[in-house]
Amino acid sequence: MYPALAPGAIGVNLPFEECARLAAEAGFRGISVDLGRDAEDVRRALEINRLQPAAWGLPVEFRTDEDSFQSGLPQLHQLAAKAHHIGADRCSTWILPFSDTLSVKENYQLHQTRLRICAEILAEHGCRLGLEFVGPKTLRHGHKHEFISTLDGMLDLCQDIGTGNVGLLFDSFHWYTSHGTAEDIARLSDALVVDVHINDGAAGRGPDEQIDNERALPGETGVIDLVGFLFGLQEIGYTGPVTPEPFSKRVREMSPEEAIRTTADALLGVWEKAGV
Repeated sequence: MYPALAPGAIGVNLPFEECARLAAEAGFRGISVDLGRDAEDVRRALEINRLQPAAWGLPVEFRTDEDSFQSGLPQLHQLAAKAHHIGADRCSTWILPFSDTLSVKENYQLHQTRLRICAEILAEHGCRLGLEFVGPKTLRHGHKHEFISTLDGMLDLCQDIGTGNVGLLFDSFHWYTSHGTAEDIARLSDALVVDVHINDGAAGRGPDEQIDNERALPGETGVIDLVGFLFGLQEIGYTGPVTPEPFSKRVREMSPEEAIRTTADALLGVWEKAGV
């Protein structure tokens, strides 16, 4: 596995070439690719800075009406072909853990059907799809129908999609807020984990009190056992990117250079403690 930067996740909005340079200088070994750019330009920037491509986001609106879903499929074909050319074979997205309109059965069928279509398109281009369960209890509260919010629930959906190229987008924050354990990680494998996000929790809050968009940099608060999280991923032989997604107002207010350096220092500090 390798530490990777997603510039947008920390509020950095610079040309891809500049982000790649700053990421490499800060110590990252991977970066989320900009599929809106020319594929050869992206490949060149990765090569110059000795960076591996990290995951890219699923560009299809699968959560709402059928017309919106269908209209996004041609773009998925195009971006998956470009991603394959770049070497970015990991695509990921998140699953909303509730619905106010669909029953659990209806929602499960919608996700299974639509994500299977997306996964089949990605498979045509040698890409995998990672699905993220969203753990915080506070996000589900007050909604009519709860949906998948745990590791086991998401693994069931991955298996039921049945295309062979679907696994987890595994986030330390959601692992913690779903009361995940080290034993849960030990049950996984590299084939089951497509993408990884790493964050710390807000200080002074337990798993059931955490709020989804209020997180911290890796190791900033010590709320989540990120050393155990990384060590567990190494033990299962995970080979993909590990990307901070702290949703930090403090980091977003920094200059791009400072934000990238601060995020790298936080991640690499935990990385060193985990001995990975």
